[in-house]
Parts: sequence; structure tokens; C-alpha cells
Amino acid sequence: MASASAERARAVDIAVERVAGVYAQAILEAADKKGCRAEVIEQLESFVRDVLPQVPRAVEIFDSPKVPVEQKQAVIERIAAGRMQPTAVHALHVLARHGRLGIVAQVVAAARSLADEMAGLQRATFTTATVLSEEQQRHLVGEIEQALGVRLAPAFAVDPELIGGLVFKIGDTVYDQSIATGLAKLGGNLHRRTIHEIQYGRDRLTAS
Repeated sequence: MASASAERARAVDIAVERVAGVYAQAILEAADKKGCRAEVIEQLESFVRDVLPQVPRAVEIFDSPKVPVEQKQAVIERIAAGRMQPTAVHALHVLARHGRLGIVAQVVAAARSLADEMAGLQRATFTTATVLSEEQQRHLVGEIEQALGVRLAPAFAVDPELIGGLVFKIGDTVYDQSIATGLAKLGGNLHRRTIHEIQYGRDRLTAS
């Protein structure tokens, strides 16, 4: 029974992912016509990440099939119009008309992923034991790009339980560089001092 439930959940996830991809493509095409792709994606990401968590009632309204479209659109106008690109606001209205506002987060994530792919960027997540400065982030990403011969769209996360400094994921591949001596696997292009700096920051935090 549990297996069957898991399969159904997976099927639902796949279906949502496909639908999100369709709307993401449409959003990028509309934004490209206006020459505002980057702004639209950033504003929609901010809407999902920063705005919606502050308006729990809006999330309930967006996700409910019982709430009329007109009410959902009124909420969009109240919290988005005048603060976002018209193209971004229009995208939210389209999702509302088609009953898809409940998956706005998935749509926005799909739009970002598709935009990165079109720009020749690979999504990468870097997890470190402590927060890195912007300079450290740029330095780390630059060396990883040089070592692997790729261009990255990086995201950073912190896991205080991480032992040894750094784990990063590019696509479906996980690179565990939590031990400095393992850097040779990257062809020697990733400088040891990068990991040493990360490790030193962790040790200093622990000592304090």
C-alpha cells in the first residue's frame, strides 16, 4: 500500500513538473518579447520567496479551487501591481485564470532552470559548514568552473553539521570535497586554500 501511495505521489509530482515547464516556457517567451527576462524571473522569485510567506492568507486563496478567479486576481493586484514588471504580474494573472496559482513556486523554479539552461549555465548548490562572504563565493565558483570546464548558476546553503568544509551538487552529481586532499580529483585546478579558508572559518566558529 505504501509503495502504491509513493508511486501515485511521484506521478503527481511529475505531472506538476510538466505543467510547470509549459508555463515557464510561456513566461520566458513573453518576457523575451519585452526584453525583461532577468527582471521578470528575479521579481517572480522574490514574490515566491519574500512576499508570499508574509501573506499566508494569499497562499490559501491561490491554492483553493473554491476561490473565484476574480478574487485571486484582486489579491495579485493588491500585493504585486506597481511593484513588479507588468509582464511578471501578467504571468500571475495567467496562472490564476488557468487555476495554476497553487503551483506558482514550481513554475517560477522551472522558469529559472530553463533560463539558466538556455544561457548555458548548470545549476549548482554549494553547501558549507559556515556562511561564506560574497568574495569567497565568487572565488569558489570561479575555481569550480575552471576545474570542471562548466558555467554555473550557483546557490549556497549552510549545514553546521557538515564535516570538513564543502559539498556541492551540479545537476545530479554530488561532489564531496569535505576533505582537502580530495581536491586532486578535480584535476588540481581547485586551490587547496579555498577549502582551507572554509575549514578555518568553521573551526574558528566552533572555537568561539
